[in-house]
Amino acid sequence: MTDIDTSVPHSARIWNYWLGGKDNYPVDEAAGDAYTAVFPGIVTIARSSRAFLGRSIRHLVREAGVRQFLDVGTGLPTVDNTHEVAQRLAPESRIVYVDNDPLVLAHARALLTSTPEGATAYEPISLHEPEKILAAAGGTLDLSRPTALILSGILGHVADYEQARDLVRRLMAGLPSGSYLSLNEGSRGTDPAYEQAQDAYNETGAVPYILRPVEQIEAFFEGLELVEPGVVSVLSLIPPKLFEQGGPPLAGAFFFPPAAVKGEKTITRQDASRGRPQGASSSTSARDLAAS
Repeated sequence: MTDIDTSVPHSARIWNYWLGGKDNYPVDEAAGDAYTAVFPGIVTIARSSRAFLGRSIRHLVREAGVRQFLDVGTGLPTVDNTHEVAQRLAPESRIVYVDNDPLVLAHARALLTSTPEGATAYEPISLHEPEKILAAAGGTLDLSRPTALILSGILGHVADYEQARDLVRRLMAGLPSGSYLSLNEGSRGTDPAYEQAQDAYNETGAVPYILRPVEQIEAFFEGLELVEPGVVSVLSLIPPKLFEQGGPPLAGAFFFPPAAVKGEKTITRQDASRGRPQGASSSTSARDLAAS
């Protein structure tokens, strides 16, 4: 296994630190603290993004009837991973995690649990090899059946925007009609402090994460039909009670127009003709998702 470099901060470990996890090192804590010193709201965003991942999975299982999940750019295991949420509601659910980060690979065993009725697999493949991802996923998933593609905070690590869009298109092209895309990315043009903190992090020697304008994030869904409420901030979907007990305050500066902070999350459906959008399989409001 490739050695894990603990001398340079790592985005997955920093995220784990903000979520209250233990799978991080002093260099990650230092980088995380430097970030929050400039933009304290990142902790709220991290927790909101994680909470909404669970809400999106519950929506897909309960309302859309999805039983297959392809989670690319998995990151470090924490509470309520994709397979845990899905199989809790539908034990027959099948999940494939994809991440070629050696740090994630070292923790992969935590992802390889499953109910007897379902299945969970891990594939150490790069996001930049979508066809290889689909071929490997086909060993666990039936890709002739609707599948949810989960991309949580991974596209920002693809510096070239057109390449990032192409990767999404190629992954979705391998999934049948009735499939979904759940996307979580950070946006630029929303808060100067957020952008300052991210730009400073990108200068630390860690793998950079690119904040993109809202319009570019919306374009990842080209050819797909958005499920309500569309491309929005996760902070608008998370119940305030999530932060009532010891959590960070929700400062007013965090509330922006749709898709305005890191953690925009939208679920979309691929239409049968692959060219013309058709109606979403369910009409889900922000209130519905937040109450899930």
